[in-house]
Amino acid sequence: MAILLLFVTTTVVAQERTVAIEGVTVLGHRPMKEIGVQQTKLDSITLKENVALSLADVLSFNSSIFVKNYGRATLSTVSFRGTSPSHTQVSWNGMKINNPMMGMTDFSMIPSYFIDDATLLAGTSSVGETGGGLGGAIKLSTAPTVKKGLGVQFIQGVGSFKTFDEFLRITYGTERLQSSTRIAYMRSENDYKYRNHDKKENIYDDQMNIIDQYFPVERNRSGSFSDLHILQELYYNTGRGDRFSLSAWYLSSNRELALLTTDYGDDAEFDNRQREQTLRAVVGYDHLRTSWRVGAKAGYVYSWMAYDYKRDPGNGIMTVMTRSRSNINTVFAQADGEYHLSDKWLFTANVAAHQHFVVSKDKNIILQQGGTGIVGYDKARIELSGVVSAKYRPVERFGMALTLREEMFGTEFTPLIPALFLDGVLSKRGSVILKASVSRNYRFPTLNDRYFLPGGNPDLRPERGFTYDAELSFKVGKAERYTLSGSVAWFDSYIDDWIQWLPTTKGFFSPRNVKRVHSYGVTAKANLDLQFTKQWRANIDGTFGWCPSVNIGQKISAADQSVGKQLPYVPLLTSNVVGRLSYRSWSLIYKWCYYSTRYTMSSNDISLSGTLPPYFMNNISLEKSIPLKSVTLSVKGTINNLFNEEYLSVLSRPMPGINYEIFLSIQF
Repeated sequence: MAILLLFVTTTVVAQERTVAIEGVTVLGHRPMKEIGVQQTKLDSITLKENVALSLADVLSFNSSIFVKNYGRATLSTVSFRGTSPSHTQVSWNGMKINNPMMGMTDFSMIPSYFIDDATLLAGTSSVGETGGGLGGAIKLSTAPTVKKGLGVQFIQGVGSFKTFDEFLRITYGTERLQSSTRIAYMRSENDYKYRNHDKKENIYDDQMNIIDQYFPVERNRSGSFSDLHILQELYYNTGRGDRFSLSAWYLSSNRELALLTTDYGDDAEFDNRQREQTLRAVVGYDHLRTSWRVGAKAGYVYSWMAYDYKRDPGNGIMTVMTRSRSNINTVFAQADGEYHLSDKWLFTANVAAHQHFVVSKDKNIILQQGGTGIVGYDKARIELSGVVSAKYRPVERFGMALTLREEMFGTEFTPLIPALFLDGVLSKRGSVILKASVSRNYRFPTLNDRYFLPGGNPDLRPERGFTYDAELSFKVGKAERYTLSGSVAWFDSYIDDWIQWLPTTKGFFSPRNVKRVHSYGVTAKANLDLQFTKQWRANIDGTFGWCPSVNIGQKISAADQSVGKQLPYVPLLTSNVVGRLSYRSWSLIYKWCYYSTRYTMSSNDISLSGTLPPYFMNNISLEKSIPLKSVTLSVKGTINNLFNEEYLSVLSRPMPGINYEIFLSIQF
């Protein structure tokens, strides 16, 4: 197995003194599980940087994934390699958490402080984790704390727009048992100012002639929110190779949906609100031996979602225009195992089941024949998935793997889903590694695609695609001085039978298999870690992505202008850089990201409303840690949108300008 060199410097806080331990060189082997796998792991420093951050914020500044944000504390979805949000599969502690109705995940509802490990799996690499990831998969998990005894951490944040963030964590650990309770509560009036480029105000002279025009500065109206998250974890290790775990995560959210930049009228005449209550729970068991391991998990998800839109038609009485309710119950079960036949062979297998029960109802409507009816559906669907993998490393510098996956949705089976991986060390000096992979994949239509009323299409075919990947990576360094690592990846993907909702002659939208999409490009990432002295340290981490994602299908009508054009809301270029500088108990972080022009129409219309201009984003924070005898205090100040950039992520959804937040942390 190829050897990697890691340079580790550890700082230990001992009462009032900070002692730096000399750097050591650690020798490690590349795990056979990761043969040919292209992945990005977000470390705990990135995830725990700011209690106010959601996972959407973390992905914006630490990956080449485009995050489509409908506004502060509103729906945030991702575009992985130019695909749609439903093409990115998301799992939490092994259980899929994509909404079975829409197929997507709202990353604004995932506090980064509740995640201990996050891994981004691109393209083919997602096949070993889950099916349906035509763009990729994001694997989230929690982990036991290594501390013994009782620990308490409390963080209070106060920021612009009457924003308050509170976080509490209580841990208790012994040699065998670990318990962790996390509570996060975020609330804000969210009434930031922005310049409305969708409206123009006239300036008149004394004769009422227009002599000038300007874009007015307005406030974000009816955009307040409050989110509560509670996460309870229990871990028990028998010490004889058996481990038990329990994770239960409850969230309650009440969010107003702010008025669009094109909306006129008094915000008191509207009530546009989204509420959600969700419980996710997973129990697990692992039995470990020297050369093999077996495990089992069971889980449950309950989600209640409500959307209400009310307005005053002019009589002073708020009238219900839309009333939508959805209830989702999902039962999850999984069994997996792995066996090391020798140092050269590793076999793994996994079988998982997700049983969904969904009831979706809109408000009562008056039928032409009289009486009332319900718009919605009541459906159940089981999703079965099985995967086996054989990994072979005949010599130290070369490995290969074959993965075979089979899936069933309802009564429909996919053809066999194969994935082939190759992995070779081109040079031990510099740890130059070349990875390559190829796979095909399938994604079944969502429940809304099939059964939503009106418009659902039960005859939809699964989306299917082929993906080719290659990555070249390296890592060099000098003990106690620097570590430099990086990679460049190329990918090429074709997706057939792409599902798109289109208008019908009956006045509503309906999904159809209409597109063939070619997504390809290059992604690059680099990390430089510098240690100037025992007290000064710096780190720079950056990513870059170039991703054409083009519709190459046939025209669906003579007026169709989408063929040969970039998909809507998919930027051609993305880039971000995060720099960290630390000195003793001080830490300075600077974050920068860039998104190129995005089209809002499939025709790539370049009119004012047809494009969203490119934008840069800059955030900066400074933190001071104060270790005392029995507690550690820290104070942190953050400035977001440092240069007061005026930008939109989604058409007519304004984003905040420069804003501030201060955090006080107390850890016992």
